[in-house]
Amino acid sequence: MMDFSLTEEDRMVQKTVRDFAERELLPGASARDRDGTFDLEIYRKMASLGLLGLPIAEEWGGAGGSYLQYAIAVEEVGRACASTGLSYAAHVSLGLGSLALLGSDEQKRAYLVPAARGEFLVAFGLTEPGAGSDAGGTRTRAVKVPGGWRLTGSKSFITNAVSAGVSVITAVTDPGEGPRGISAFLVPKDVQGFHPSAAYEKLGMRASETAEIVLEDAFVPDENMLGPRGAGFRGFLEVLDGGRISIGALGVGVAQACLDASLAYARTREQFGHRIGHFQAIQFKLADMAMEVELARLLVYKAASLKDGGQPFGQVAAMAKLFASEVAMRAATQAVQIHGGNGYIREYPVERYLRDAKLLEIGEGTSEIQRLVIARGLGLQA
Repeated sequence: MMDFSLTEEDRMVQKTVRDFAERELLPGASARDRDGTFDLEIYRKMASLGLLGLPIAEEWGGAGGSYLQYAIAVEEVGRACASTGLSYAAHVSLGLGSLALLGSDEQKRAYLVPAARGEFLVAFGLTEPGAGSDAGGTRTRAVKVPGGWRLTGSKSFITNAVSAGVSVITAVTDPGEGPRGISAFLVPKDVQGFHPSAAYEKLGMRASETAEIVLEDAFVPDENMLGPRGAGFRGFLEVLDGGRISIGALGVGVAQACLDASLAYARTREQFGHRIGHFQAIQFKLADMAMEVELARLLVYKAASLKDGGQPFGQVAAMAKLFASEVAMRAATQAVQIHGGNGYIREYPVERYLRDAKLLEIGEGTSEIQRLVIARGLGLQA
């Protein structure tokens, strides 16, 4: 018989993060969204709970938790404030994930340990103006010079770009080799020639820091190459698999918030002499929403459990990310509909949920890319 229940430790993580999120994140979420405020103090508080290194081994500064526990944490954070959940997921899944997978012991001691402890955030610089879904189309160049490398190019839509203490940057080291000519580098924020720009003006996720990075002949020493030369693209594909689990978890959190808000509204809003929750049309919307949230959660938890067990998880991670992000968008759309005109104004949180949910269908691989990944797992080729 399959056991779908959480362990006592899992439930403790869930309760700890839920209590923190309801106390520290939820009250100011609307104001941070309105003002586009990226509040580093929030992440310092998360670090004090061990959340910024939750799935990282204790020997490398983390809490030694499971990836399932981390997914639970992202869900609870995202339920209260999706913007915070996005920056949290980028730091852990992509930033720390790259260091844990590709880093040497020396690099882990220098960067992973303090970052997992929450001393600074890590950014992940893969996307470029001309290389989004086509990550193999990277144009940023790394030219070998005595003692190191000089990087020139630009990265776009990078989460935590301005505030991160170090960024993981992909660059072409061997032109003509295609994806096998792409390597990864650790670029500290104080490197001359490293220029994160002002944040974008965004539709949603407005309290998550997203900016462009411009590299102008930025020098990093040889020891800052992350992983073997030419292994950057292959390594990032594996890192992105883990990242898709976290975005799926974030989608579950947003969808759950939509359900919570819609249930509360349906139990109090009256029309035609009855609370709207008495109407079958509204009940069906809520029933469908609840069903899809639960299905998305199970799929995310399965992907995380496979990763924890050292089993292949890439295809399931793509399914989890695809399904949960689209569930979040459907739930947000229905939440606005249930709220009627009130759902279209900022006094109610569901309009923010709708704006936030859309990013989940785009970031960390669009829904179309996820379907391609799933098709490849079925043995289908282009």
